Amino acid sequence: MSTATRKGRLPQEREDHYMRLPGAQVVSTRALLSVRENIRAAIQARAMICIYGQAGRGKSLAVNTSLRELAPKLTRRIQFRARPTTRDLRHELFHALGLQGRPPAHAIEFDRVLRGALEQTHVLVCDEAQWLSKMCFEYLRYLWDDIGSDLTIVFTGGDGCFEMLQSEPMLESRVYAWQEIAPMPLDEILTVIPVFHPVWADADPDLIALCDQEAAHGNFRAWAKITHHLTVGMKESGRILDEDLLRWSYSKLSHRLVV
Repeated sequence: MSTATRKGRLPQEREDHYMRLPGAQVVSTRALLSVRENIRAAIQARAMICIYGQAGRGKSLAVNTSLRELAPKLTRRIQFRARPTTRDLRHELFHALGLQGRPPAHAIEFDRVLRGALEQTHVLVCDEAQWLSKMCFEYLRYLWDDIGSDLTIVFTGGDGCFEMLQSEPMLESRVYAWQEIAPMPLDEILTVIPVFHPVWADADPDLIALCDQEAAHGNFRAWAKITHHLTVGMKESGRILDEDLLRWSYSKLSHRLVV
């Protein structure tokens, strides 16, 4: 499927894992199961929800995986990496909704077209929502409040997302549920990581615990990076997993030497 066709749709499953890590599996963490239930309830209620947490904790993977199961044909995604204007938001929604022709030139006409499209059931994922401005939040609220709309909105974001949405009282009061994605605790790490990738399937639990304590800290993206370095190291050296090779793998992660 072309990039143009994919615009606004859920990413393909191969995009879920950091660096498209070969052999990685989606595992049903407590956070993922909770995200799935919150999204299911939001769709049933035609509601807004917010799923937030620091980078690398698996927010996008949990949301994408859940929506592939719950509403794959109804879901549209928008994402910004800088502060968009309301005009930017209108155009992004136009393309994400797959509307035909040229975007309307005037705001009133543009709003009529978008409201008409949203009379059909849609689940809108606003990724990296902390980048949205007050005017953009107001515009999304305007579309969601429209009596004819059948719209569920899932806000996701990293640092600042919770604070940004909380700072907009008219929007905050409409958010049906809030979920913060926390680091995985050690007991879950010991259950999840051996299933996450074959390299960990027969690993000593003490090595997994050591890796999490010293390097990964319950962060799924860190685990993916360590796993990638480890598989490369094992392949190139011909060695099996041991403590020295593991420490070499996570020595690649960002850290500072203390002198």
